[in-house]
Amino acid sequence: MTDATYPPLNTLKPIANDVWIVDGPLIRFGLPLLRMPFSTRMTIVRLAGELFIHSPTLLSDTLRAQIAAIGATRWIVGPNRIHYWWIPDWHTAFPDAAVYLAPRVREQAGSRIDFDCVTPDRAQGFPWDEAIATLPVAGRYMTEVVFFHRPSRTLILTDFIENFEAEKLPSWWMCVLTRLGGVRDPDGSMPRDMRATFKDRAALRAAVETMIGWNPERVILAHGRWYPRDGASELRRAFRWLLA
Repeated sequence: MTDATYPPLNTLKPIANDVWIVDGPLIRFGLPLLRMPFSTRMTIVRLAGELFIHSPTLLSDTLRAQIAAIGATRWIVGPNRIHYWWIPDWHTAFPDAAVYLAPRVREQAGSRIDFDCVTPDRAQGFPWDEAIATLPVAGRYMTEVVFFHRPSRTLILTDFIENFEAEKLPSWWMCVLTRLGGVRDPDGSMPRDMRATFKDRAALRAAVETMIGWNPERVILAHGRWYPRDGASELRRAFRWLLA
């Protein structure tokens, strides 16, 4: 059976100074007759001993111990409306951490998130501003909040680029769907259905140009193969449909 995940799972993987990823379990997402397997991935950034947790995945006992060994969990971030499922578990495990949710997460999550949270507001600034730039990008369906860790030149995306590898897909049909959707490695990009929800193309283009201007070395994605090098070039490739 094809392994669509990126083992070892639920364990810290260092990718730069003070930056880790965690590859999580498989989920299935999409319309009822077109649900496809999605690998999951979270990112952790350490700032002076405090941890920034982006799009948390399954919290196993082993991972919780590893997290405690590298710092104190300070911020837990749900970066768009469909990346929230495991946040309640992390909130229970780390009750002193502030939970930041992108707009409309509560609408999507319903009663699953019934505790106090903060909506990222660029006008008020963020407690991590010294090391991490924050860029909310609003669309009709959802806002994705993009982050850039300046010291390591790491850009942290969620669904703005998806990049599924054919050998990790369970069927030829999934290979066809990912190619049609514009999310097949090595040419992963913003899913075509998501593109249609960003009607203000000028604002989206400006956001992408800002990301390119940061000149990231690496780009972390939540789903599929991420980019460990040549980050700015990968952005230009993935968004050529918008920048042309």
